[in-house]
Amino acid sequence: MSSTRETALDLISFIDASPSPYHATAEALRRLTKAGFTELAQADPWPSGRGRYVVVDGGSLFAWIVPEGATAGSPFRLLGAHTDSPTLRVKPRPDTGRAGVRQLGVEVYGGPLLNSWLDRDLGLAGRVVVRTPEGPRVRLVRVHRPVLRVPQLAIHLDPGVREGLKLDAQQHVVPIWSLGAPDPGGFARFLAAELDLPPGDVLSHDVVTYDLTGGTLAGADEEFVSAGRQDDLVCSHASVTALCDVAGGDVAGISGVPGRPATEHVSAVVLFDNEEIGSQSATGARGAWLGRQMERSVLARGGGRDDFLRSVASSLHVSADMGHATHPNYAERHEPEHWITLGGGPVVKVSANVSYASTAPTQAAFLLAAEQAGVPVQYFVNRSGVRGGSTIGPIVAAGLAIPTVDVGNPTLAMHSARELSGTADGAMMVAAMKAFLAPA
Repeated sequence: MSSTRETALDLISFIDASPSPYHATAEALRRLTKAGFTELAQADPWPSGRGRYVVVDGGSLFAWIVPEGATAGSPFRLLGAHTDSPTLRVKPRPDTGRAGVRQLGVEVYGGPLLNSWLDRDLGLAGRVVVRTPEGPRVRLVRVHRPVLRVPQLAIHLDPGVREGLKLDAQQHVVPIWSLGAPDPGGFARFLAAELDLPPGDVLSHDVVTYDLTGGTLAGADEEFVSAGRQDDLVCSHASVTALCDVAGGDVAGISGVPGRPATEHVSAVVLFDNEEIGSQSATGARGAWLGRQMERSVLARGGGRDDFLRSVASSLHVSADMGHATHPNYAERHEPEHWITLGGGPVVKVSANVSYASTAPTQAAFLLAAEQAGVPVQYFVNRSGVRGGSTIGPIVAAGLAIPTVDVGNPTLAMHSARELSGTADGAMMVAAMKAFLAPA
């Protein structure tokens, strides 16, 4: 097993390689392929036998292991997370500006702490649809240099800022990127040049901004991971790492190690896009995408609709998303009997109003996995009278009627351009997830 520090550094590598959801699934696919997974196309027939498989659709991914002992009705042990993070997304016709400065129009994606995006060197990343002789094709683009910046207004011109910064997303969060008058079509030509294409070959784009400062270990004794997009690339990394480790350790019965019993459940990971904006999209948790992949896996093994429904009924889903650590400067905002510590281990999230999908039986399943892995567990409950956020957990649980537990790793500055988590927590979550996929 990798050390705590090695796991944290690998997490940072994963985050740095994933400036957009599309890059996140590309990096996850690279790691899964290295672990022996075969990429399948959604429009092609799927194999019926045992093996390791993965499907990618934009910023969403589904990977699964069919073990030797699996049947058409075998249950799933599913790890779920999401690839998107709050950011600034470039508008379709973004070229604007004033006062001799060229700017890019952006739209706020999700619920970022807007102040954290000010005065940062920003790059660009995402997907671009380009014209080819064979028809439109999707290309990934990444501009890893300081091409954008949202400068803050000087305090001399806004003395009231001492009493609190107020930002209008339309007016005050417009990055600058060049000098001169607005240049209609300039951004499309810029993308074409980055992709080494003729100027007219860029048809459309899904491009976001990201902070160029890479992730790092921080603190007096490197107790913290400081990086952007930890919500929810931390749990995406843990899920993919656990599935790769399970496959590589043969605990899923793939390569038939003598004396090692094969499991009968299907170990799987789903990474969703669009969680930060409500999950209602073609590849989001609120749609049919996950259920379709799971059912196709059952059908490929010779099962029918009833086999799929029986499989889901006996399955377990761990919805993994970042959780709030107790902020030392705002401790009064937290439930006093459920303080959460960075470095204290995975958090089980519970909500009486079902903002989280955890139930007593599903909590027990994760607690047993953590116990098997020798990992401590913390509990998160919102302060009474505070609704708080939610996750893919209740959405997937309701949409598929699949037993679900909501968990996560603790973090500070959630939805900031740069978040803070515990160095030790990454390895503990990986260990708990591995035990969940391969219970003793």
